[in-house]
Amino acid sequence: MPSQYFDELETMTDGARKKYQSAMLAGAVRRAYEKSVSVRGILDGAGVKPQDISTPADLQKLPIMRKNDLIDLEKKHLFGGFLTIPVEDVGRIFISPGPVYEPLHSESIKWFAKSFWAAGLRRGDVAVNTFSYHMSPGGILFHEAARDCGATAVPMGTGNSEILIRTMLDLKATAFIGTPSYLLSIIKKAEELGHPWQGFNIKKAWFTGEMLTPSMRQTLEKEYGIDTYQAYAVSEPGGCMAYECSEKNGLHFMDEYIIEIVDPATGKQLGTGEVGEIAVTPVHNPTWGLLRFGTGDLSSYVTDTCPCGRTAPRLTGILGRVGDSVKVRGLFVVGKQAEGIFSQFKEIARAQIVVERPKERDEMTFRIELRDENCDRAALSEELGKRFQSLCLLRPDRIEFVAAGTIPDGAKTVDDVRKWG
Repeated sequence: MPSQYFDELETMTDGARKKYQSAMLAGAVRRAYEKSVSVRGILDGAGVKPQDISTPADLQKLPIMRKNDLIDLEKKHLFGGFLTIPVEDVGRIFISPGPVYEPLHSESIKWFAKSFWAAGLRRGDVAVNTFSYHMSPGGILFHEAARDCGATAVPMGTGNSEILIRTMLDLKATAFIGTPSYLLSIIKKAEELGHPWQGFNIKKAWFTGEMLTPSMRQTLEKEYGIDTYQAYAVSEPGGCMAYECSEKNGLHFMDEYIIEIVDPATGKQLGTGEVGEIAVTPVHNPTWGLLRFGTGDLSSYVTDTCPCGRTAPRLTGILGRVGDSVKVRGLFVVGKQAEGIFSQFKEIARAQIVVERPKERDEMTFRIELRDENCDRAALSEELGKRFQSLCLLRPDRIEFVAAGTIPDGAKTVDDVRKWG
């Protein structure tokens, strides 16, 4: 009879967890200082020695590293200067928007398996993985996590929904890996094609990349009988930071990371229940010396006892975003990167991206002010859409040309107006 827990870390006492994480952190900082030119610069710049970082609280002595900082460093150094092993020992390189090149050293690390195990994936499950197997790490790492739990993984990736529907029926797939909005669209498509959802075997779903709202969860669980779980993952720190158990009352911290909730302005760690930015330090990864990566996501945490028996603190959910970067359909759209793309078109005087969420799907609209009202708008729209997709892996849902002065001075490049509920 398999255990309900993936490993013994999930049920550590508070004292054991502090001791374990402090030891992992001290080793990670020491290794990164010795091997990473950027980490050495960060510590030296802060007047901090590696031995000064011996507990998670000590991380407050260091600045928060943000996505734009990482993008700038990657222009100066391979892997931003955070690589802690010889380049020739890197087994895989993934790419996330920025571009940010992320090294993967060891396939033996169970990057996401703990979250899949908590979602009930086991030997005998057939799981369709609808995340991309191209460039971004999600597809391959989720595939391996399903295998680490004993499940059979079907590498669907993104693509033709009709093929996915046929595959799920033919293979009697029992689990879905993807985003909640995509699963809802697949259910609707299947019904349009004359395949009532009662004829499918999908009984559990694991989500990341976008928020699982209460209304979406209720629809999937009550109307379609799918047991839903969500995980919090960020590609730059390299994995899954927090995950739901069967109680679904918050996302348990993953012990292989130091997770902080911090004041975005000062980097000061906040206490239980206080809302701040999630900052992540991967202490289990021998490849990547990233310290205090600010994800830009806002959350809080609780430490009360969970009935499932797991003892780690829990994120209360994602409450919003810091700054001008947002996650759209599972991928970050970075304001600085978008500005660089818009600047390549001499026809564009000013531009803004508006992110909305009508009918449970993220939609992205480009608002464009033109220098020359007589330019070929169709050609500009086509080329802009292609170039944005090639760099950010997303295509705008629509491009609107607006009158000069419509976009106010000081407006955010990426304006997230989504309402969650």
